[in-house]
Amino acid sequence: MSAFSDALSVTASGLKAQATRLRVLSENIANTDTPGYRRKTVPFNTVEHADIAGVEAGRVRLDRSELEQIFDPAHPMADATGHYQGSNVELIIEIADAREAQRSYEANLKMFDQTRQMSKGLMELLRR
Repeated sequence: MSAFSDALSVTASGLKAQATRLRVLSENIANTDTPGYRRKTVPFNTVEHADIAGVEAGRVRLDRSELEQIFDPAHPMADATGHYQGSNVELIIEIADAREAQRSYEANLKMFDQTRQMSKGLMELLRR
């Protein structure tokens, strides 16, 4: 039965990491048009607990790429040249990353459910 709990532990760590990634991606998408906003990224780290490998979300990092310079002399944040700093979020990239994270989450969820069903089937066999 330990193998089942190990598998559930690994898939649960994947679910938690992908949920964190989706949360950060949704923050990026929500702030696409926020002046001065820097894109956030979440690295994944491999962790071991009692000889079981899993994954966890690392610390959120800011993307240090240059912010977009937007020309709008009427904007309240515009400088003397009429420019202000936009965000460095690329909406297409964020949507693609969100789709990838969603699919990874779903795959982990299916694995979790399959492991649970196999465990249930084993328990039924042992009862006979």
